[in-house]
Amino acid sequence: MMTSKERFKATLEHKPTDKIVIDFGATATSGIHVLAVENLRKYYRLDSHPVKVIEPYQMLGEIEPDLCKALGVDVIGAFGKNNIFGFSNENWKEFKTFWGQVVLVPGNFNTKTDESGDLIIFPQGDITVPASGRMPKSGYFFDAIIRQQPIDDAALNPEDNLEEFVYISDEDLKYWETLIADDRYNGMGIIASFGGTALGDIALVPGPDMKYPKGIRDVAEWYMSTMLRADYIHAIFEKQTDIAVSNLKKIYSVVGNSVDAVEICGNDFGTQDSQFCSSETFEELYAPYYRKMNNWVHKHTTWKTFKHSCGAMVPLLDNLIDCGFDIINPVQINAKGMDPKFLKEKFGDRIVFWGGGVDTQKMLPFGTPAEIEKQVLNNCEIFGKNGGFVFNTVHNIQANVPVENIAAMINALRKFNHK
Repeated sequence: MMTSKERFKATLEHKPTDKIVIDFGATATSGIHVLAVENLRKYYRLDSHPVKVIEPYQMLGEIEPDLCKALGVDVIGAFGKNNIFGFSNENWKEFKTFWGQVVLVPGNFNTKTDESGDLIIFPQGDITVPASGRMPKSGYFFDAIIRQQPIDDAALNPEDNLEEFVYISDEDLKYWETLIADDRYNGMGIIASFGGTALGDIALVPGPDMKYPKGIRDVAEWYMSTMLRADYIHAIFEKQTDIAVSNLKKIYSVVGNSVDAVEICGNDFGTQDSQFCSSETFEELYAPYYRKMNNWVHKHTTWKTFKHSCGAMVPLLDNLIDCGFDIINPVQINAKGMDPKFLKEKFGDRIVFWGGGVDTQKMLPFGTPAEIEKQVLNNCEIFGKNGGFVFNTVHNIQANVPVENIAAMINALRKFNHK
């Protein structure tokens, strides 16, 4: 029997494996909401204690080793020292959520309730500056608060949108060296989120980790700027990419090829029915910088590169492959044109599908256990043929998904892996 790491590495090389590789929680787009994590721990009769919120923006819960074992997980994520709000996951404290769950949050998870009853959170935990995130009182995760300052086109400086992209410090290099050497990674596949490589990721554009973000920080304004201020965006991407490659070189010097895959960018290019840009725009604005990062990785390491993009991605998949991406996630099988059989036949020998195991918009939350089992078995049969498939749901498992439905998915995976 293969180890999880052997299985994962073979999968990334499109080689046959003894089982389908499984991921729950290795990335910020393949995780499980903290409430669903608690429900799963109860379902599998695991030790009862407050679950850690390891990604506060989406309120994703920690998948501890005992739950990893219950779910059959093969891949573990290596995350940066600071989360999306700019404070580190340490000095844990209890926090009671709107939905009544007691969870553990980082010490600098500092919040207030605003006049409408919503929960607001602050960059770097500093409550003396404007809040950067809001959780509606009926919600289960945060939305970014747009803090766009008035834009004077004559005074726009690309450096303002580069403030968060800095050369890596010796302290952070030591963090990565120590983290990857941790015993919990033994025998497991590893995907790392080193940070700094995401080009125009809309979750990051508003600067939720920054006290006073400058430059273009409104999401709508950013999208318009890709057309109206293309030279400005190019200047940002060019400098950011140079910094990113420099950082990757230094990180590689301390972690080597212990890492199997690295997350490059989480920017969405697909909508439910179409794309945010044409293939031509992608090639002109994004491709040169993706190629530079991917080319360095492939020339100097054995890492595989991971690109997240929701939506109808078929018209852009050839572009992503040509840019050197090895992996696409989350494989939104319910978006236009994203039929599993078509995707596997047309692209399956050139890119790894990470996700697409079950639809999370309709099937997982609202389907019956029998319907979920049928979809999981069917998608595993299609995507798993000749390797190149990491099982995960289409994006994160949300808060109120019935635990019986999640269990039906896991049971179907076990059934497929042991047939």
